[in-house]
Amino acid sequence: MEITISIPDKFLGNAEKTESVSRQMLEAFAIENYRQEKMSLGQVAELLGFSIDEANRFLKKHRIPLEFSLEDLEEDQRAIELYLN
Repeated sequence: MEITISIPDKFLGNAEKTESVSRQMLEAFAIENYRQEKMSLGQVAELLGFSIDEANRFLKKHRIPLEFSLEDLEEDQRAIELYLN
């Protein structure tokens, strides 16, 4: 799906190129959907063309806490135990 929005020039200030504004909007979309738990870390990474590590750094840079539950921790611990045995 492609979405087009119109932003009056007076709200863009000294925004560089259209591609830059488009990227900023895509990143804002990813951040907000992750914050609302509508997207996973993997989905954020895929949408923005990042690896999982890059997506982690991106969210950290924007001060978005990583969603990591107790169940996630337990699952990681089981995976590590299986790997080590």
